[in-house]
Amino acid sequence: MIKNSTTRMLTRIKSIYMYIQERGTVTTNEIVEEFGSTPRTIQRDLSILSEHELVISPSRGKWRASSKKIV
Repeated sequence: MIKNSTTRMLTRIKSIYMYIQERGTVTTNEIVEEFGSTPRTIQRDLSILSEHELVISPSRGKWRASSKKIV
């Protein structure tokens, strides 16, 4: 069984991905403000998305969705 904290994290990461995908290029600060999480938490979530090649950072502190298709 998945812990509630893991479910919350996965839900937040999915929501962050969708937020970036809908808005194009966004800053880390915009994501922090939108989701009300700490900058460290958001950075960790963005790292996970980046490791899976779902988002890229065209310049420091900015993020956009990659062209990778998700199934």
